[in-house]
Amino acid sequence: MTSAQLTITGPDAMQDLGRRLAKMLRPGDLVLLSGPLGAGKTTLARGLGETLGVRGAVTSPTFVIARVHPSLGDGPPLVHVDAYRLGGLDEMEDLDLDVSLPESVVIVEWGEGKVEELSEDRLHVVIGRAEGDETVENDVREVTVVGVGPRWAATDLSPLAG
Repeated sequence: MTSAQLTITGPDAMQDLGRRLAKMLRPGDLVLLSGPLGAGKTTLARGLGETLGVRGAVTSPTFVIARVHPSLGDGPPLVHVDAYRLGGLDEMEDLDLDVSLPESVVIVEWGEGKVEELSEDRLHVVIGRAEGDETVENDVREVTVVGVGPRWAATDLSPLAG
């Protein structure tokens, strides 16, 4: 396992983290985003989609559960999933993410404990509010990025620090 710890100071910095992360991704990559409501998961996904060059605005897929953003160029499509309202693996399987995964970058918000079986290789991005200040107004986030599996074992995640 490889990991990186970052302090993100606002929405623009979170979107920029998504841009840096996108440069490390390739088709078949699974990214799990964890954190409380309003932590910046969708903001990070927006930066990722921007750099991947996908069609459509990357917005929270809460009410549609999953949204596919085709590539506007020769990059992979982005599959953006919000697993918050899904009960478990059975409901996740109904989305057929295993079919999309080989040729896409799949990002799953609230996917912890629900999608790990899709791939032994994944990035887990955990976003939390800065310790000591739990107020919504505080834009400072502590982000931990953990690479799991052979794909990420030798990958240097330090470029994510900017």
